[in-house]
Amino acid sequence: MIPRAGRDTGLETRMPPVSTDGGSQAAIGYEPRSLRELRPEQWRSGLAAWLGWLFDGLDMHLYTLVAAPFVMELLGAANPADPAVREKSSWIQAAFLVGWALGGGLFGRIGDRLGRSRALSLTILTYALFTGLSFFATAWWQLLLFRFVAALGIGGEWAVGASLLAETWPKSWRPWIAAVLQAGVNIGILLASLTVYLMADLPPRCVFLVGVLPAFLVFWIRRNVPEPGEWRRARGEEDVPGVVALFGPGLRSITVKTILVCALSLTAWWAFMFWQPQHLRNLPALLGLARADRERLVTLAFFLVIAVSIAGNVAAGWLARRVGYRRALATGFLLGFLAMAGAFGAEREPRVLVAFWLPAIGFASGVFGLFTMYLPPLFPTLLRTTGAGFSYNIGRLAAAAGTVLFGLLAPVGDFRVALLLDGVLFLAAAGVALTMPDPGDGA
Repeated sequence: MIPRAGRDTGLETRMPPVSTDGGSQAAIGYEPRSLRELRPEQWRSGLAAWLGWLFDGLDMHLYTLVAAPFVMELLGAANPADPAVREKSSWIQAAFLVGWALGGGLFGRIGDRLGRSRALSLTILTYALFTGLSFFATAWWQLLLFRFVAALGIGGEWAVGASLLAETWPKSWRPWIAAVLQAGVNIGILLASLTVYLMADLPPRCVFLVGVLPAFLVFWIRRNVPEPGEWRRARGEEDVPGVVALFGPGLRSITVKTILVCALSLTAWWAFMFWQPQHLRNLPALLGLARADRERLVTLAFFLVIAVSIAGNVAAGWLARRVGYRRALATGFLLGFLAMAGAFGAEREPRVLVAFWLPAIGFASGVFGLFTMYLPPLFPTLLRTTGAGFSYNIGRLAAAAGTVLFGLLAPVGDFRVALLLDGVLFLAAAGVALTMPDPGDGA
């Protein structure tokens, strides 16, 4: 049975009083007005989730930035435009996204059954270990396997970390918490960009050794981050409902709409993130550059996209406070569509793409930060990481297929038209977002 599933579909989850086991304050009508009023366990939970997300971003995008040169090395190919490089690199990325989706469901279930802190430790250990093992790959299928298992941890960390903060930090702060968490991911991606930039003269595989660092965070989490009081109380009172309950009365509509909006938007974003570096590499103006110089320019473009997205996270949080989550999501996706149309609707010079259009897409992507605090409270406590992880990460299965499909649509060495079509998915996501509920709207 689902505790309180029928009441507002879980949107208005009650927040119990603060306790030494990681509870929260909202149920007694009090919420901190400043950071100084937060309790130590709230600070530790916030730091654990933020660092987990930072390293998530680091390990997630090390491959994205070195995909073509690393797969070239594994295949013994001569240049990044080789069809075999395109095919194998897209399959590796697709395997990563499938693993990400499955990891969200797997570790989401573990988070509901064993606790948020324990599950968070397991996710971080998984993605750190298998990112490091990518260094030792000697064939493309080995890299595919290592990226798949690393993705299980990365996908699981999203649902677990988001639920941990939703249950420990003040409810009214959620839009800003979402912006800060997503900024952690983006800072991690910037660190990945910096790593690849500084190591451009080394073999591409070397960057994966940096991905081992998050493993050391696990020891601190296990000693210092308690399980949230809300989860402890719910776990003591009720059995954990089965996954099928997500499609039962009162939750079916929420689950289906969440899957749709995530599938559309994540496919649009990940196809862009994976194929726009390949698009830049194959622009005629850049083909004459030395490999290291070309890779530094591609990395710089990637860096700008993510750096600007941090400002987008803050803007999305500000907008959500004023117009609600669903309107803020729809606005961000609409901006993403317009920026993609501007970037790829016509042939652009590399400097114009890098200086304006790609950062504009990055700014619009700040809207993804809202998922962090918006999705978990849509589900009851003992279905929170399961529901958020399943609904959000199943969208990555669509993103995996989309990554391969858009690569197949592209002529050899030309990804512009495929990226233009990809942007239309943002427009569809905006339409679905407008049908989603806001906390307080009811089901």
